[in-house]
Amino acid sequence: MRALSHYLRNRFAVLPLIEAVVLLLSMVLGFELRLHEDFSFFTVAHGLAFAAVMLLVMTAFGLYDRHDWPFRVTVQKVLSSYLVTLAIGAVIFYFLPEATIGRGIFALASVFALVGLLLVRYGAHRAAMLRMPGGRVLVVGDGPEAQEVVEILRTPRRGRAARFTAQVRVGAPCQQADGDTLSAKDLPRIVKQRRVAEIVVALRERRGGYEPLEQLLLCRLMGVRILDLSSFFERELGLIKLAHLRTSWLIYGSGFDQGRLRAFVKRSFDLLASSILLLIASPVMVITAIAIKLESEGPVLFRQERVRAGGVPFEMLKFRSMRQDAEKDGKPRWASAADDRITRVGRIIRRLRIDELPQLLNVFKGDMSLVGPRPERPFFVSQLLEEIPYYALRHNVKPGITGWAQVRLQYGASTEDAKYKLEYDLYYVKNHSLFLDLMILFETVQVVLLGKGAR
Repeated sequence: MRALSHYLRNRFAVLPLIEAVVLLLSMVLGFELRLHEDFSFFTVAHGLAFAAVMLLVMTAFGLYDRHDWPFRVTVQKVLSSYLVTLAIGAVIFYFLPEATIGRGIFALASVFALVGLLLVRYGAHRAAMLRMPGGRVLVVGDGPEAQEVVEILRTPRRGRAARFTAQVRVGAPCQQADGDTLSAKDLPRIVKQRRVAEIVVALRERRGGYEPLEQLLLCRLMGVRILDLSSFFERELGLIKLAHLRTSWLIYGSGFDQGRLRAFVKRSFDLLASSILLLIASPVMVITAIAIKLESEGPVLFRQERVRAGGVPFEMLKFRSMRQDAEKDGKPRWASAADDRITRVGRIIRRLRIDELPQLLNVFKGDMSLVGPRPERPFFVSQLLEEIPYYALRHNVKPGITGWAQVRLQYGASTEDAKYKLEYDLYYVKNHSLFLDLMILFETVQVVLLGKGAR
């Protein structure tokens, strides 16, 4: 569809319009069935307001951005959007009592809206408007990279629509078990015969004639999606592998959407969620402070210099979990698995992540966010900037109390661990959204309950 921009895709124009109509009619139908009222300015106004809020929240959850996810994730996003809309509606009704809608009307409208939205999304999914690239996947390449891609595709994974069909080497033709000879020169024929939906180009070296560009272009014109290594690992593993990362991929690829709307949504969510968490956690924080004071001398809160967005240092707050003389030599060092500097109370609060709760004050101040890459100390940052490429990119967003790396990896205590963490941090920097933040918070609860990664 062409409207103002040559690159405006159908889903950006069609889906919001269809879903706006569904939301509007849901509210009007709720009024009509509950109060037996015909169309009126009052019902239409409520319907428009409901549709506007819901569409804005769905936009914040990325439901009109790229859609490399299975339908169950779409359902989760729609339900999450609805819950946030309910919270916003409660605030509006509190400050504007005259706008209040009866519970019966709102219940009926909500049911119609949810069912309608899910039906629209399912229809769009089936029509391949939002569908994750599925069908058969062809891997082009030799060496360990191609083998890793094949192993990932052959590993059963919930929600994956794609399945491995064959590997085509760029060197000598290879003979298949069915007698078919596969050569990179015959890619269009192979794609047609095997009904391939996607090709993963698993080549480390893509210059000097190794990449069959002409054949790949013909396949692209046949409607086959072409994916490079970085994009494949990003989609399948939720990380950006440093070994295959190119600066051009970061520049010309999608993601890194950090506009004013996203910043406003993230900051608003941080303030709202932090207020609720502080209210709920205040009894635990008081008990923790008393326990720390009774066990050992020294302050209850520990202030440590860390690096926030833009590479600027700030003071991060934590409950003190180590002895007062933990670094009496003045030299920073990583925490180890059996660190004798940790106190008895400190070991408990570290395991339950209670020591991180004072950082909610850092969130209020604006130095941190609830979700983001964990901030490191300046001493380690200067070291990691020299040893790890692209490490500075993690400072383009606010650091968080929890993050994508924290729910995916165990505690990191070395430069090598920092590299693995960076691969997940880069994924977050590139793809962060309100939905991803909520998902990380939910997974953090599981991590805390299971005690994973704590030291």
